[in-house]
Amino acid sequence: RVRRLVMVSRSGILLRSGARAAMAPRFSAAGHVSVRRLGTTAAGAAVVGAASKDVGGARAMSAGKAKMVAPKMVYISGEEMTTYCMELIMAKWIVPHIDTKNWEFYALDCKNRDKTDDKVLHAAVEAGQRIGAIFKEPTVTPSSLQVKAMGLSKGLSSPNGAMRKGWNGITISRDTIHIKGLKLGFEKPVLFERHAVGGEYGAGFDTVGAGTVETVFTAEDGSRKVIDKRVIKDAENAVVTYHNPVDNVKDLADIFFTRCLLMKVIPYVVTKKTVFKWQEGFWLSMKGVFDTKYKEQFQKAGLLDACGGELQHLISDAATMQIIRWTGGGFGMAAHNYDGDMLTDEIAQIHRSPGFITSNLVGKAPDGSLIKEFEASHGTVTDMWNAHLNGSETSLNPLGLVEALIGAVQHSVLLAKGPDELHGFMTRIRECIHEAFVNNLGTRDLCGPTGLTTEQFVDAIALMLDGMTVQEVIKKFGREKKVIKKAEIDMSTIDETEIRKLFDSLDTNGDGSLSYEEFLVGLAAINVTPKKGDSHRMLRISLQDPI
Repeated sequence: RVRRLVMVSRSGILLRSGARAAMAPRFSAAGHVSVRRLGTTAAGAAVVGAASKDVGGARAMSAGKAKMVAPKMVYISGEEMTTYCMELIMAKWIVPHIDTKNWEFYALDCKNRDKTDDKVLHAAVEAGQRIGAIFKEPTVTPSSLQVKAMGLSKGLSSPNGAMRKGWNGITISRDTIHIKGLKLGFEKPVLFERHAVGGEYGAGFDTVGAGTVETVFTAEDGSRKVIDKRVIKDAENAVVTYHNPVDNVKDLADIFFTRCLLMKVIPYVVTKKTVFKWQEGFWLSMKGVFDTKYKEQFQKAGLLDACGGELQHLISDAATMQIIRWTGGGFGMAAHNYDGDMLTDEIAQIHRSPGFITSNLVGKAPDGSLIKEFEASHGTVTDMWNAHLNGSETSLNPLGLVEALIGAVQHSVLLAKGPDELHGFMTRIRECIHEAFVNNLGTRDLCGPTGLTTEQFVDAIALMLDGMTVQEVIKKFGREKKVIKKAEIDMSTIDETEIRKLFDSLDTNGDGSLSYEEFLVGLAAINVTPKKGDSHRMLRISLQDPI
């Protein structure tokens, strides 16, 4: 098995590959890569050079070809399986092609946060505000059991809350990822804007007995107003206080409606304002911006034809049901923080998994420019990490992670006004992944037991980035499709449209072929599974069977 090498230089607050440092890959005996940060010494340069070679030695980067110099960006590392996978990707896809000397690296694994008394988190937030383009790996917010198991001195809060506050978070944009030739969940794009602040996540609370609860607002001028006063009689009560900021909802509206127009989807605003009256302000702000700045554009685009020419409001209960029904996609939703959290989880499950959903926190810098942080919408994949540590093969689909890296790098290019070739290279990474997926070179969540392992998939894309064709990579990994014998069929009486519909319904992962499991489930679904015993046979299984 591949032994994961120990990361070095993680004890400090800032892990920088700046003017005098480089991201250097280190190879294990098995030929796989773990990333460490080294000064640019002669030895370090030699190690960097090693990353330009593909695993089989079939191809190498052109000698002397200059790397693209990436503009400033913040790279926040996490831990467990997703960090291991990103180490491979950095060493095999990024380092051979891109000079990352302008990137700033921050390690937000629990032990480093504990060791630095969370100064590393504060430094990362400051860097994000200063630079404006951030990539973040999934991180762990430890439970009480994990605090003990990791030997931490104390519990740690979620870093996401600090980031949303420090970057004046407006929205968390989450979109479905679509791959041409691969059926996932929604047919057309689905966009979502989740208010990044407010609600239950920042609540204050306590458990109290019987008595009186009074909520008092004190203005900056010292004047006071009673918001609520109630008598509680139970012996045990949970009293909770939180608020929903409304000022930045107008910024959220601009982001949401602009994106809906760009993607040509129908916008919906989701609240529970019929019961939770305080949510009325969210709807009114969204509608005010829409009517003033966007309504005419949506009408001209024909995006309001199916909803009476007006912006539609959905009660959160109805939104939950419609998401299940609207599998054709082509819609966008904007909601409060908690509702957005729940509804985007539902969208992820319909669209196969969180691995096929993007996640992008958008905030605002003091000068009014947008800060964008990109991350995968899934966690650190602990179960797979444990399997990896135990020596078992793993097969992590890195698409969500890579989409986040692509987004962050391309945003850094936009802020720096170049280089355009780097923007194009990141798009090429996406194209290689999609091409691999639709050519039976995917991970096991897409291709079943014969899919590539975590390391094999990274190697396959590295080969394609180095110039190898997908057909050459298929041959290298032994993934050629077997030739299927075509039976002589009289097509004159067969409805091929209905046959295609039936096949698509059986092809649950949309890869264009049927696995044994899909075939079995499909037969059971249409109630034609062969039964044990001749008298229970319902289907002609082969040409040798009697009709």
